[in-house]
Amino acid sequence: MEQSVAVRRSKEEKKVLRKQLKASHTLLKHEGISTAPQPTKSLVVANGGLGNGVGREELSTVLKEMGEVETLLMPPQKPYAFVTYRSEESAQRAHAHLNGQKLQCGENSVTLYLSYVDSVTCEEKNSVPLPEGLLLVEDFVSPEEEALLLAAIDWSSTNDDVTAQKALKHRRVKHFGFEFRYDNNNVDKDKPLPAGLPEDCLPVLERCVRNGHINIMPDQLTVNQYESGQGIPPHVDTHSAFEDTILSLSLGAKTVMEFRHPDGRLVPVVLPGRSLLVMKGESRYLWTHGITPRKFDVVPACDPESPAHTTSDLGPNRNLTLSKRGTRTSFTFRKIRHELCRCAPSPSPPSAPSIPSCHADATRLEEEYVHRVYDAIASHFSSTRHSPWPRVCHFLSSLSPGSVLADVGCGNGKYLGVNPELIAVGCDRSSALVQICAERGFQAFVSDALSVPLRTASCDACISIAVIHHFSTQERRLAAVRELVRLLRPGGRALIYVWAFEQEYNKQRSKYLKEQNKEHPGNLSPINDTSDGIQEPHGKARMHTSRHLEDNYRPGDSMQDVSKVIDGKLSVHTNRTAFNTQDLLVPWHLKEGKRQGGEESGENCNRDPSPSESGPVPVFHRYYHVFQQGELEQLCVQVPGVKVQSRR
Repeated sequence: MEQSVAVRRSKEEKKVLRKQLKASHTLLKHEGISTAPQPTKSLVVANGGLGNGVGREELSTVLKEMGEVETLLMPPQKPYAFVTYRSEESAQRAHAHLNGQKLQCGENSVTLYLSYVDSVTCEEKNSVPLPEGLLLVEDFVSPEEEALLLAAIDWSSTNDDVTAQKALKHRRVKHFGFEFRYDNNNVDKDKPLPAGLPEDCLPVLERCVRNGHINIMPDQLTVNQYESGQGIPPHVDTHSAFEDTILSLSLGAKTVMEFRHPDGRLVPVVLPGRSLLVMKGESRYLWTHGITPRKFDVVPACDPESPAHTTSDLGPNRNLTLSKRGTRTSFTFRKIRHELCRCAPSPSPPSAPSIPSCHADATRLEEEYVHRVYDAIASHFSSTRHSPWPRVCHFLSSLSPGSVLADVGCGNGKYLGVNPELIAVGCDRSSALVQICAERGFQAFVSDALSVPLRTASCDACISIAVIHHFSTQERRLAAVRELVRLLRPGGRALIYVWAFEQEYNKQRSKYLKEQNKEHPGNLSPINDTSDGIQEPHGKARMHTSRHLEDNYRPGDSMQDVSKVIDGKLSVHTNRTAFNTQDLLVPWHLKEGKRQGGEESGENCNRDPSPSESGPVPVFHRYYHVFQQGELEQLCVQVPGVKVQSRR
């Protein structure tokens, strides 16, 4: 004869059981974690993860009260954890007593829900090495030296011309030796600041030279102070202003600095207090570095015996925890550059590059004749891009309040603030231009236009202004259009501008040709396309998804084959003249610096700072594919769901 025992649960117990079951269903649906109906030694702890603000120490303390813990696994960015007890009885005790219990983690309070699991499996991530040329030296200065260095910085002054103190949006800044100008991303090498580097820095710098971290004494110091939750956008320190090696001393609270490669690789590096970060070579010029604004960082619970700790090296089976950020002060030491910037492209190509014949050729061409050029000319380029084009403004003004806008290839961000009622975000391949956006208060990040890290169908509108003509094959240009369409929700719209091959229509010359001799009458030497208005006649496309797209060109039934170049080599275009071929290099002439008459200074990448020099200004070459009438439309209609709405 069987006997059954009914367990009468209280109202509160029933409530906890319902939420526990709901939590296990959520884990199965979103994480693929299957819970077990019978007791085991392992449990999954819902709401007990690093991703929702629970630290290893707090969770470990309450779990150990139930019995001896064998392992505690807290995957990065996940709102759950796994615990395995030495005995099944301990796991049952935890399941009975901790379900529905609140856990206080600082200002954060969470309710834990535990379920049994048969086994704990978590994919081990492969270690990602540090960027080439990056070195982290822990405990480089003593606590006593740290105190002296922090005391040497007087933040009490509100308007300090001696050290060029600034209160930026995300941090406080002081400059010593020379001021770094955020308006043009450069330094005035002829105007040193009255105060040199603080004397307390000299023993530290002498030790850097002695240990081989740098081979010449720095003469410029930027001190940044970050409060909890503050950060700095991803950027590459200006090539032309400073020599190769950069030293960054972290004082105060630890933080995580993220290094990102152009191919998308991300390497987070934990910077403990009193550590020295040495950047040179590839880590200095190719990878961006930045600090994400947040209150907590994921860091190793126990420092492994390693010269550098990266969270990417710490797979999910390692001991990770949360570290609350405090006030951090960084001392960044650099040496002012007085010679030719060797990291930038050669002012004149030693030999004409060829039209790319494969994907690898295309990426190399664009890296040298697009990406590196815009990083080198960023400040000068930005100074010429200040007036938004009327048709783009009209498009942005036509969007409903609250619409999400993505500006892919945003440059200096001049369109991000046109309509303040939009939720606007920009991205650009040039970290130097993104840095200018950040200093202007715009939301922008570094990204390739072929792979934008935004969710599919997340945008109401996209704009791509003078970007797609920098891709050197038809496949890559088509991929850029596809990426814009991917970002758009159904019914969303996009606006695309590209340079046009035809610069005359009905025997009327475009503004681009008309301004050929405006600045230099009788002089046919190349000049920059620094007037914003000259690019507008180069063509535009507006895409409305259903997905519905239109360009500024007529159908291409009569398109001519003008894409061929001599011997497969690209020619250098003479600015303000008609185009002879579709694939070419367009010169950019840097200004010589601040001239008489108050002209805005450009980036002195290839110029000696001596005021007596009268040599030629540097010239950089950008790759362009100029579009024939109908070509952009033909490109766009190849994307499923795209419809041309209008053309000009």
